[in-house]
Amino acid sequence: MRIEKEELTAVLGQFNPWWRGEPIPDLPDWHRASFGELYTWIIAPPANRAVMLSGARQVGKTTLLMQAIDSLLKSGTPPGDILYATFDHPILKLGGIEAVLEAWREREPKRGGQEYIFLDEAQFVRDWGTWVKHQVDFVKNRRIFFTGSAMPLTQADQESGVGRWHTIRLTTLSFFEYLQLQKVDLPKLPTIKSLREVFKWPQAELRRLSEVASPYYAHFNEYLVRGGFPQTVLIESITQAQKLLREDIIDKAIKRDMTALFGVRRVLELEQTFLYLCRHDGGLLDISALSSNLQVSRQTAQHYIELLEATHLVYRLQPFGYGKEVLRGRCKVYLADAAIAPAVMLKGKASIIENSEALSIAAEAAVLKHLFARYYQQNVRFTYWRNKKDLEVDLVAEVLGQVIPFEVKYRSQPAELKNLKGLLTFCDEKKADRGYVITKSLDDFGVLTQPHEAFQIFRIPATLLCYWMGEMELREHKDID
Repeated sequence: MRIEKEELTAVLGQFNPWWRGEPIPDLPDWHRASFGELYTWIIAPPANRAVMLSGARQVGKTTLLMQAIDSLLKSGTPPGDILYATFDHPILKLGGIEAVLEAWREREPKRGGQEYIFLDEAQFVRDWGTWVKHQVDFVKNRRIFFTGSAMPLTQADQESGVGRWHTIRLTTLSFFEYLQLQKVDLPKLPTIKSLREVFKWPQAELRRLSEVASPYYAHFNEYLVRGGFPQTVLIESITQAQKLLREDIIDKAIKRDMTALFGVRRVLELEQTFLYLCRHDGGLLDISALSSNLQVSRQTAQHYIELLEATHLVYRLQPFGYGKEVLRGRCKVYLADAAIAPAVMLKGKASIIENSEALSIAAEAAVLKHLFARYYQQNVRFTYWRNKKDLEVDLVAEVLGQVIPFEVKYRSQPAELKNLKGLLTFCDEKKADRGYVITKSLDDFGVLTQPHEAFQIFRIPATLLCYWMGEMELREHKDID
């Protein structure tokens, strides 16, 4: 549809205040871990590629782009050489990308240097994959950065762009980032480079650390209820925060995005699929039960789950193994944030904190998210393990020829070997040199004495694991001291 240039220019002027010499309003004074990686690609890209910042709605993608623009402006980049456009806006969506670029250059003449283009919700750009491919291949003085909360990853235009862009996955806030945003005054915890070094510390040091970390425990449980969506973290009322989160997920991510991007006609069935997953968070996916419950075919139910994964609302864990083992096995499905299920199902804080099973499921989802966010760039393959005797391990990380199992036991009773048969069996059969038990109590911490000399079992509280995973991710991107 043809949109008048004046109208496009007026909208772009609202989104680009630096053209008028005005600062970007309401920017946070701290950066997320992903900012360091993003800014590296802005100032010294390792390859000639665009950058896609992908993640669910409301995880902070726009804020990251604005912080990057702010840093460019402070480094002396001419304001007119920076364009930000969000294709969530109806005028820009109707006008199209080429009309937006023309309006930009009529408003801000080209100066001959490097140009920086930041496109929000680029999935609403027609043939976006082809356009990005063309820009990377033929327009050498432009650096393209775009976000997407529901990228149609299986479509042909995505395939046409292979090798043309680098993807940065943005999850919800880590527990460490959550504490930064809350600005709570807590005792300083030691920094570590890897989990293994913790278990070289004397037991007395672990006990002292448990005492120092005790104020973190209540904040972690609150984090499991509030979740890691930046816009709802600071809302005082958890009920109100859950209401806003539910609206963002159900009304926007599912009902609007799925219809606009994937042509979903039976939106109610898709919503019911998501509600089913909310009720079975972290469990083995029984496609037959799901399809029977919703009265849809197995193929349709599977397709809905793939769409929910494409919108970054769920993770799927395949069973450990290769070939027929995986094809015959059922996957496990986790929601992308521990707070999603309580918000969508309208459960208050008490129904989570006072329900040991619900709290354990939330902790398991949080642990998976933190491990994924910390290690996804290192080509770590995450799976779960289950044998014919129904012994199970919640999460297995496969990296550089090693397998490292994690078992979440977020409950009041201390971890004991007699309750870890799945973990012990896996370590023994798969020749893993260590396994981790993620515990609830801060003093349930340290090496578990056991008769096997071939491997060790380490206990670590979920509070500390999630804190350290977030802190290590941030330090790795050199964005904190």
